[in-house]
Amino acid sequence: MTIQLEAPTPRRGKPPRHLADLDSDARRAAVADLGLPAFRADQLSRHYFSRLTTDPQEMTDLPAELRPALTEALLPPLLTPARTESCDDGATRKTVWRLFDGALVESVLMRYPGRTTICVSSQAGCGMACPFCATGQAGLTRNMSTAEIVDQVVHGARAAARGELADTPSRLGNVVFMGMGEPLANYQAVLGAVRRLTDPSPAGLGLSQRHVTVSTVGLVPAMERMLEERLQVTLAVSLHAPDDELRDTLVPVNTRWQVGEVLDAAWRYAAATGRRVSIEYALIREINDQAERAHALGALLQGRPAHVNVIPLNPTPGSVWTASAPEVERQFVRILRSYAVSTTVRDTRGREIDAACGQLAATAR
Repeated sequence: MTIQLEAPTPRRGKPPRHLADLDSDARRAAVADLGLPAFRADQLSRHYFSRLTTDPQEMTDLPAELRPALTEALLPPLLTPARTESCDDGATRKTVWRLFDGALVESVLMRYPGRTTICVSSQAGCGMACPFCATGQAGLTRNMSTAEIVDQVVHGARAAARGELADTPSRLGNVVFMGMGEPLANYQAVLGAVRRLTDPSPAGLGLSQRHVTVSTVGLVPAMERMLEERLQVTLAVSLHAPDDELRDTLVPVNTRWQVGEVLDAAWRYAAATGRRVSIEYALIREINDQAERAHALGALLQGRPAHVNVIPLNPTPGSVWTASAPEVERQFVRILRSYAVSTTVRDTRGREIDAACGQLAATAR
């Protein structure tokens, strides 16, 4: 589906207040401000998080005369689909969303055997400037609100419930914060989104924290804050190089927090939560795929609670870099496993529609 729209001039200001921005107490207070009993907030929350609807006509447990005021006040539209594309025989679907101010973001819904996963954005664009990533090359437009993040997941859950991806469970199972943006650079909104996604109904969507993954390039102070939240979400560290000299180029924030500091923070998170850390490693031909770097990475991770996701580099416009040769990739994995480091090669999804890792650029063409 494509909607042809001219890109509007972005408006200043914040997104409209939405139910998903608020915790349960704040929702009840907002409803009380409308002169209504507080329990109406729980009813509205159930419609959004459990029944996955914002349509007043479907809210038959609410008096008809109250529905317009409640939905206008607490369920304003946040995301407008600008373009939807599918590939992988319908198993991968990317949606480009237009936000209230004209900013564009993307989410990707993916079908796997026995589960459905959505990859969501936390910022419009990204300020981390990783040169092999289309989002990083585009720069940062703005942070997303908690509700804008959550609404991507609710749209995905609704699609799963309606069977819009064939042969998938009717319930969305996994959420990964690996779309556009650096999640920990938008810490409060992302934390709020994690809470809404994992709080039980009617407070939230009721997903397991263990089925939520939050990625970071290594913002150490935010990693430390996340440790203190006592969450059970998976932490994914986008490492991409085992040495500071190369990582300074591939992940520029490494000049502030270097490999040793980032991994130390990751191990502290693992110790506090009992959760294994995911190490993301985009394999780039003749840049970071040498055997000596595989040995260096293996030595860093040996005996640590880590799993390495080797990611074949996905092409991005204007980039001179490309994926490693298959035999080089296999050698890299063999070396890591020789250090008893759990390692898999990520199943690259969505490459045909620029929906794979590092390709999200949110254009409304």
